[in-house]
Amino acid sequence: MTEKPTPIPLTLLTGFLGAGKTTLLNRLLKDPGLSDTLVIVNEFGEIGLDHQLIEGVEENMILLASGCLCCTIRDDLIITLEDLLRRLDNGRVARFKRVVIETTGLADPAPILNVLINHPYLALRFRLDGVVTLVDAVNGMATLDAHEEARKQVITADRIVLTKTDLLDDPAQAEALRQRLAALNPGIRLLSPDAAADTLISAGLYDLGERPEAVRDWLAVEALGGPGHDHGHHEHDHAHQHDGHHHHGHGHAHHHQHDVNRHDENIRAFALTAETPINLASFELFWTLLRSTHGSKLLRLKGLVALSENPDQPLLVHAVQQILHEPLLLERWPDADRRSRLVLIVKDLDETMVQRLWAAFLGQAAKPAMA
Repeated sequence: MTEKPTPIPLTLLTGFLGAGKTTLLNRLLKDPGLSDTLVIVNEFGEIGLDHQLIEGVEENMILLASGCLCCTIRDDLIITLEDLLRRLDNGRVARFKRVVIETTGLADPAPILNVLINHPYLALRFRLDGVVTLVDAVNGMATLDAHEEARKQVITADRIVLTKTDLLDDPAQAEALRQRLAALNPGIRLLSPDAAADTLISAGLYDLGERPEAVRDWLAVEALGGPGHDHGHHEHDHAHQHDGHHHHGHGHAHHHQHDVNRHDENIRAFALTAETPINLASFELFWTLLRSTHGSKLLRLKGLVALSENPDQPLLVHAVQQILHEPLLLERWPDADRRSRLVLIVKDLDETMVQRLWAAFLGQAAKPAMA
């Protein structure tokens, strides 16, 4: 029996065109925190590596002075990653401790995440360490308006690096963009482009498992705001009139701004909570039903679930679009709050209906979610 190799952490670096990924990559490759890193890029030419960094060259691989290895995605990512693992196992490339994949411009990150989470062999050898999205302050608003992929990159991100704020004439522009990013991805950490490598990495589920105290910030239920944050929701009212329910403002993470950007108004974040534990089979069925009925409308789910089988160890769940990470049992609860909490970011999906489905699985009448 061979021992199972420890999965290699992998970070996905994504972002808007011209947001400064090359600059960031060149800086990260010199950062001691990223020594022994393998960087996978679409094209060497595109990322314009500093030449003093480069030592040796092989067909589609470059060895960098920092001990990092750089290679291009040849035909597709699966082939490139499998090829690298073969070289690693045969001792033909130096051991690398982590991988950074740089995607070109406006790509939806979901297909890459799907490969990493659902490919039987790659999922065994790599663990997703997080998605870092670069947003450029000068064109950020326009890019978010024009491209759904840009909005998906922001919603998928575990960290956002906001670049080029120094080029804005009016600081209010940066603030408006920050608010919009926080509404699309409540609780997200916005970092500056000179942030140290270690603030960008270790943002994934695995690291949360090691640091339960960080789970609360990751879930960011408080960032959803309560009725106090509600600035009226004229563009949503029609969706809630037909069912006769009094609509609470808890789902409107969007209303930090009085004027919700029209491209985002059908995207909303809200929380589902449960006072009593739920059994694992019921939770899995809830997720399966939600995904099979409304898959394309689910942009992200983050949660801490109290299981009736094991109430002392909460289940940490995370899904991007319809792709569910392997859930993780935490050693302990992050704090005294032992309720199940799920945060959903959805598009064109009526929150009330999701709340009712959740309540049906909990076997109780719909309760308004936490204020």
